[in-house]
Amino acid sequence: MIIYAKESGGIDANQLDIPVTYIQLKSNYQLQCLRKPLILVKLAKTQTLGSSKMQIITLTSDLGLKDYYVASVKARLMQEIPEAYCVDISHQIKPFDSLEAAYQLRNCFSEFPKGTIHLVGVDCEPFLPYKLQPGQSDNVLSYPCILLFQEHYIICSDNGFIGAFLGLDTPQALYQYKAIENHPSHWNFMLKYCFIGLAKQLYNNKSLGEFCESVTKFKRAFTPLPQFDEHSIVGNVIHIDAFGNIVTNIFKSDFERFGLDVPFTISYQKRNDDINVISKAYNDVALGDRVAIFNEAQRLEIAINRGANAGNGGADKLFGIRLGETVRVTFFPRGSVQNLSSLL
Repeated sequence: MIIYAKESGGIDANQLDIPVTYIQLKSNYQLQCLRKPLILVKLAKTQTLGSSKMQIITLTSDLGLKDYYVASVKARLMQEIPEAYCVDISHQIKPFDSLEAAYQLRNCFSEFPKGTIHLVGVDCEPFLPYKLQPGQSDNVLSYPCILLFQEHYIICSDNGFIGAFLGLDTPQALYQYKAIENHPSHWNFMLKYCFIGLAKQLYNNKSLGEFCESVTKFKRAFTPLPQFDEHSIVGNVIHIDAFGNIVTNIFKSDFERFGLDVPFTISYQKRNDDINVISKAYNDVALGDRVAIFNEAQRLEIAINRGANAGNGGADKLFGIRLGETVRVTFFPRGSVQNLSSLL
């Protein structure tokens, strides 16, 4: 957001009730009462009072941070949409892993205001008709898409990401950008050239139907759902975070199906690592002990208090657990246990 000062005087930064990136002043005018932090002053020749239209744009990619790629994307974004406020979700997605990209964005997109544009640059090179082999189904084709969901715009590729992101939900609208066939210079860096271009169209209030084609079908790549029987939940490890914490596909609401006060054990790998209590915080247990919590997304998470892969070792390393492996929660409602030996 850019605020321009009036010619007749200054501007009291403490009276601003809106986000401010920097304040532009006409030459030779002074900024008064500047006491708020993180406000930069930049001289300009502007004489009018007004504000630019800020657009929040998030970036999720598998580009990593070793190379110049992310900087190049942001430079292009600043050129095409100078008013963009860019937020990085993650650039450490495993290469070509659309499921992980869906997990990361799904867990935080709703924290942003409605109207936010989310760019997902993971496995986004298009697969176009000229690549089809004789007899090959056109179901393998992959085009850039714009997904409208809960008033958010998500620009991505139809590579399984959409199905993984939506899960059992349905989109408000879905559009394909088939004109990419005419822009081969964009194919090798879709996030930078194609996706930012599509974001610019949205920013300029272009109707989606003007430059895209409405579709209803998309590739589905579901995160595995937990399985239930009379006294247990069988889930899977779906993510391991930077601390080595193990995130499962079991939700707090799944536990509640069995009752709030029913005893249980959480089993994984070795039986002597079982957990039978859900803690409110990591440090509810002693330093180095195993702990189970419901994380911010209300998913069952298994961790080591103060354990981290860069230090003493996260839960994944200490327990030898990998993505996709089974986590079982067994409940013991009153009358379900025949004898003590069945608990051993």
